[in-house]
Amino acid sequence: MYMDKILVCADCNQQFVFAASEQDFYSQRGFTEPKRCVACRDARKASRPDGGGSRSGGFGGGGGGYDRGPREMFPATCSNCGKSTEVPFRPTSGKPVLCSDCFRPSRGN
Repeated sequence: MYMDKILVCADCNQQFVFAASEQDFYSQRGFTEPKRCVACRDARKASRPDGGGSRSGGFGGGGGGYDRGPREMFPATCSNCGKSTEVPFRPTSGKPVLCSDCFRPSRGN
């Protein structure tokens, strides 16, 4: 069972409570103890070029707030209409590949 801890913020040197419930949450996900208080964490996120909004859920979701550069595309032939296309994965023999025109209706959009 966890007990509330008093930590000192690495940015503002103020004490803040690392609640028992937060410790359990961090432990279950393999996170380390926070080094900053909530206000400094929020300020740090807001100062990012993307405003801190590219992470889904705030903890290691997608995006990550960095530019991955152009996506590698691979040439392919649509299994449905035979049109030449490019796809963002390396086509595997025996598995169908669809161009964007044929893929769109298959998703129900």
